[in-house]
Amino acid sequence: MKIIKKMLGYAVLGSALLISTNVQAERLRLGHVTPPSHIWHQVAERFNNNLKTATDGKDSITIFPLSKLGGDNQMIDLLQSGAMQMAILTAGSLSNRSESMNAWFLPYTFTDVTDAAQATQTETAKQLLADLKQHKLIGLGYTLAGMRHVLSSKPIQSIEDLANKKIRAFPNQVFSDWWLAIQAAPTALAIADVSSSLTTNLLDAVDVDLDIVVGMKMYQQAPYLTLTNHMVFPGVMVVSQKWWDKQSAAQQQVIMDAFKEAEAWGFEQQAKAEVSNLKLLQDAGVSVSQLPQDKLKAIAQPIVKKYTAANATVAKFYTQQAQ
Repeated sequence: MKIIKKMLGYAVLGSALLISTNVQAERLRLGHVTPPSHIWHQVAERFNNNLKTATDGKDSITIFPLSKLGGDNQMIDLLQSGAMQMAILTAGSLSNRSESMNAWFLPYTFTDVTDAAQATQTETAKQLLADLKQHKLIGLGYTLAGMRHVLSSKPIQSIEDLANKKIRAFPNQVFSDWWLAIQAAPTALAIADVSSSLTTNLLDAVDVDLDIVVGMKMYQQAPYLTLTNHMVFPGVMVVSQKWWDKQSAAQQQVIMDAFKEAEAWGFEQQAKAEVSNLKLLQDAGVSVSQLPQDKLKAIAQPIVKKYTAANATVAKFYTQQAQ
């Protein structure tokens, strides 16, 4: 928490951050895949407010939630071409281009959101952002969704109950390896199609954070929550390198500082949301249970070994968290 509080000390709103009045105002576009209730959208809104204040209203951001500018891959194409300036992309999608991003998804690397927030400030986490430059993207920082759990249409009383269950999982190899190790059937599906698929039994369960469960009211179709806490799920705030390189050093610093305050604010808000979201679900009548953590962590170990052996950056990141 000390790191987060320190980050909140950025003087984003100070007069020293004001861009010269002779700079033409710019209306920026920022896309992401989550609903407006999600923490990623809230962080984007705070980033926008910070930027407007820091530039005396000259610059502002129009935010497009729920994939209105396309999914992650479509937005990456737009960013690379300079057709849009900003996006919050899932680390899962970025890992398909920058393998080292898989470091975030090794099961049971983190105990909670605060733990993961501390990790975003490590040199290795910053290197993961720097590595995106080879894909014509500039990584400004992170925003965290909640820890991952299992929401299901029927009770999950043991690890064995997950066998052969069709579980919506993010289309990423680490997620697939995790669910296959549990002998479940990971199923790739757009998040917008999850609720209807739970209703029609095309899905048995979903690997998900509580923000999405609450924001999209998935618990109305699947009233059983199993707290597994198996992974964290970062969003990565990126900007188009083509656009970024046109900004002066002073402008770049204004933008970076505006986001860094929003980043730290978001970490604190998400830690609180983990508690409030769970209470909301319990009050709504959702049945909440847990599975043996020691058994789940044992299942995770071969996956951790596989990815740390294959990538030195992933291994360094994991080792730092394990210390």
